[in-house]
Amino acid sequence: MKYTEEHEWLDLDGDVVTVGITAHAAEQLGDVVFVELPDVGASVTRDDEIVVIESVKAASDILAPLDGEVVEVNEVLVEEPGKVNDDPEGDAWFFKLKIEDASALDEYMDEAAYKAFIAD
Repeated sequence: MKYTEEHEWLDLDGDVVTVGITAHAAEQLGDVVFVELPDVGASVTRDDEIVVIESVKAASDILAPLDGEVVEVNEVLVEEPGKVNDDPEGDAWFFKLKIEDASALDEYMDEAAYKAFIAD
């Protein structure tokens, strides 16, 4: 697992990265009431706004962490956005992105570095 400074987690399996938000981010958001996911087949560029999340506290965007193509989205979250609060680092992943360059993940934090980052 890798982590971004925007509190996303990235899990690489072959050339597909599963993306979600961390428990820390879900806690900061509060109760999630709406999730808008990207379209399967969409090509995205790093830092594109790709997911919209609304909670009782705020609206937030998730940015694409890498260049790639959306190959799957977690449709369950559209019907049950509260799952983001229940299992943000498990079943409440947002989308899967097929990437060409796995070495792009090297610039992101590992778990120990992320824990130090959020401790500040």
